[in-house]
Amino acid sequence: MSNITKTAVVSVVGRPNVGKSTLTNRLVGQKVAIVSNKPQTTRTRITGVLSRGETQYVFLDTPGLHKPRSRLGDYMCKVVTDTVSEVDVAALVVEPIANIGPAEESLIAQIKQHHMPAILVINKIDTLPKEELLAVIALYAQAHDFAAIIPVSARTGEGLDDLLHEIDRFSIEGPQLFPEDMVSDQPERQLVAEIVREKMLRLLDREVPHGVAVGIERWHEREDGLIEINAVIYCEKASHKGIIIGKQGKMLREIGQQARGDIERMLDTRVFLELWVKVKEGWRNNQYQMRNFGYEES
Repeated sequence: MSNITKTAVVSVVGRPNVGKSTLTNRLVGQKVAIVSNKPQTTRTRITGVLSRGETQYVFLDTPGLHKPRSRLGDYMCKVVTDTVSEVDVAALVVEPIANIGPAEESLIAQIKQHHMPAILVINKIDTLPKEELLAVIALYAQAHDFAAIIPVSARTGEGLDDLLHEIDRFSIEGPQLFPEDMVSDQPERQLVAEIVREKMLRLLDREVPHGVAVGIERWHEREDGLIEINAVIYCEKASHKGIIIGKQGKMLREIGQQARGDIERMLDTRVFLELWVKVKEGWRNNQYQMRNFGYEES
């Protein structure tokens, strides 16, 4: 019988590259969101679930708030603004820098507008001396009356128990929203597609990955347990196709090898992964094609 008696739904928001996905993965205990040092890694709202004690924590990991340059960018920013208003508490993730940028100012304004309880999460505290945190804390404390200010390191796990304790204050009595063994509401096919995209973000030049999407064309589970997966990488330009494939197919093989390792760990079985590359010009500004890739509400 379940011990869960209350839930807390948390929007994890912040500008690109502050560590929102790393934080969500660390809290949940496994990879549910892809991680890269490039901005705009997360494109959709990803739900991570942690069932601990009497509380089920539901984390909505959002894209970073940035100035949109395409219909896809518009959609990503809308995901952020919609998510802020739909939850029990917002977790605003920032870097340990004594400066409040335009993205943070915008998110604080939205939090104020919706009268949303908010916790300030100062991430990456393992990258600077502790005494330098005081100026960051003081600056944000002046900007907004946060329910709590929690310094953490998503990389090492420092401060995460304190963060969960503060989030638990905003939990609501009621039945759990997800089964206790569930860590994400993303279908396995979507997680696999995102893992392939993560490897491209890490291995390719800055501009190419933002013009790619991944579709799963075939998924076959054999009797011996091996899963055969055919995935198609769609890019916007023929020149990008050559870069993704690489000389004599070297880059595509590297993407596939790195992705297969993560997919096998996630699915806990052997995987045969085959990748193809196709050109779909201008898909980021095509509403129909965006919907096909899961980036547009129907």
